[in-house]
Amino acid sequence: MGYVYLLIAIVAEVIGTSALKAAEGFTRPVPSLVVVAGYGAAFYFLGLVLRTIPVGVAYAIWAGLGIVLITLVGMVAFRQAPDLPAVLGMGLIIAGVLVIHLFSRTVAH
Repeated sequence: MGYVYLLIAIVAEVIGTSALKAAEGFTRPVPSLVVVAGYGAAFYFLGLVLRTIPVGVAYAIWAGLGIVLITLVGMVAFRQAPDLPAVLGMGLIIAGVLVIHLFSRTVAH
């Protein structure tokens, strides 16, 4: 169940981060509420995740997938295309998450 909670936490964080741009410095009420709700849900579920997944592993997956997903949202919603070095860097992040998940002894397989 830990990985389900982690996925929910990541998606909630991506929603909150995406709404930050629309909130325009917290001057727009509805997007600002989405930010607060998104981050609130993200940290609630991350807290549940830490019952079963080590904090370092959970945070590596959270950060890695969050970076990739928010980049995809930026591309689609805000027309912010990453350049080649950014894409390569994200590829390395994904590779790092996979190495941790597949080969680390700290992850329950």
